[in-house]
Amino acid sequence: MVTSSFPISVAVFALITLQVGTQDSFIAAVYEHAVILPNKTETPVSQEDALNLMNENIDILETAIKQAAEQGARIIVTPEDALYGWKFTRETVFPYLEDIPDPQVNWIPCQDPHRFGHTPVQARLSCLAKDNSIYVLANLGDKKPCNSRDSTCPPNGYFQYNTNVV
Repeated sequence: MVTSSFPISVAVFALITLQVGTQDSFIAAVYEHAVILPNKTETPVSQEDALNLMNENIDILETAIKQAAEQGARIIVTPEDALYGWKFTRETVFPYLEDIPDPQVNWIPCQDPHRFGHTPVQARLSCLAKDNSIYVLANLGDKKPCNSRDSTCPPNGYFQYNTNVV
């Protein structure tokens, strides 16, 4: 694996107290770490290899989640592409994507991880949030199947999105 140019041992962790509406305040954590990047490749890796890389980054994030919760944070916010990096083509990013359901769907991935297919990253993040009583905001890649007869549908039959989940 390739690490970013930002030293691997460097992490930024900030706790912020916010004044919110009718509540007196709450603590939010903002977290940044040197993302473990995939090896540069012109061909997609397997879903298993993609998941292994994302789990390495989630392992680092897990420590920050626990620390933030112990310090009273109600939510931790992670940066864009913190789970898999950013140097991809449309084809090489595909193994890192999961189907992310509509936000209006009532679903707790930790309790029902297979409801929307293969969603191990959403399930793991959900369990980390649940087990530590904290909201976790993470940036993930989403894939949505489309009709190949639709002229806007990409050749692989999926629209691909970069989105945040809580």
